Amino acid sequence: MISQINNEERDYKLEAYDYFLDPSLIASKPSAIRHESRLMIVRNSVLEEDCLTNKFTKNLLDEFREGDLVVVNNTKVMKARLKVELENKTLVELLVLERSHECVWLCLAKPAKKLKINRKLKLKSPLAQDINLIVDGVDEETGGRFIKFPENITDLNSMNDLLDKYGEIPLPPYIKNSEEESFHEKSYQTEYATNPGAVAAPTAGLHLSKSLISNLKKKGVIILPITLHVGYGTFKPIDQEDLSNLKLHKEWVSVNKEVVEEIKRIKKTDRKIIAIGTTSVRALESCYSHEINDFIPIAKYVDLVIKPGYKFKVVDGLLTNFHLPKSSLLLLVSAMIGRERLLDLYKKAIKEKFRFFSYGDAMYISPDSLLEKNRFRL
Repeated sequence: MISQINNEERDYKLEAYDYFLDPSLIASKPSAIRHESRLMIVRNSVLEEDCLTNKFTKNLLDEFREGDLVVVNNTKVMKARLKVELENKTLVELLVLERSHECVWLCLAKPAKKLKINRKLKLKSPLAQDINLIVDGVDEETGGRFIKFPENITDLNSMNDLLDKYGEIPLPPYIKNSEEESFHEKSYQTEYATNPGAVAAPTAGLHLSKSLISNLKKKGVIILPITLHVGYGTFKPIDQEDLSNLKLHKEWVSVNKEVVEEIKRIKKTDRKIIAIGTTSVRALESCYSHEINDFIPIAKYVDLVIKPGYKFKVVDGLLTNFHLPKSSLLLLVSAMIGRERLLDLYKKAIKEKFRFFSYGDAMYISPDSLLEKNRFRL
């Protein structure tokens, strides 16, 4: 009993989500064929074969049943990385996160200390004329800067048009290779990315090829999209040891009426709802309303935190990647199957040379592996 209490207490300590990874296991490029990435399948822990490590993503076809609902995140990564020039010709890098108000946008800056309020910046491109920007303020939460863009850059569509001319795909810093920008423009997007607004890819979706999606549909699996524009809330490092009152930066989520009606229908059957990626989990779980004890369509900013102790209202299973130590994504997956079991599975993945992070291999958490105590009874 004391041991159980201690383990539950550790679930709320950041250091309990640390693990060592040899850098050679960090994938610098994706599998040549999306559905040929390796797949770890997680089963119920009481089974003799509670974990399969000899599968590939294409084997998901054997895991999903006719009538199951698979939910994908259709966000599209914008070319959100900008290089701006100061008056003295020094270059500073911006990462455009989200609109603040009017034509002012929140951006991370590197190095940020050079960007004092009212400092003038110049955005250049060989394909278009120079654009003048100005530092409008400092954001205490992110340490970023509020940057004033031209007056017509007031929504995602206009910003995306600008970024297409001046920006680059914002790859994570651990992806280091010599591939051309055009390579990542395709490989760092899902096959169903249609809704620009993300600054990082929903990477579990990178494993789904057009042929795998087609074969799943032929089997009778229902595939529907939601949108969560991956932003600072997903990739920001956690900077507090005590996780009991953890807060995450808000991200834009849209779950439409068609998806909500399908959720309600599926919940009355023995079919399952499978999320492709942790962002799809956050979006789906955010459409449950405690006030009316039902699922509702949403289109709003969401800051839902999913960590051990959370009870899942919508999601039964999850396809996900292998995540960074001490990340909010690791907390979310731990909430599904338990922190200790997840870290044991990571040890097995490391031993068997699975590839980690954005371009790495995948883990499928099957519905029968979800901890029963973490299912919410409607």
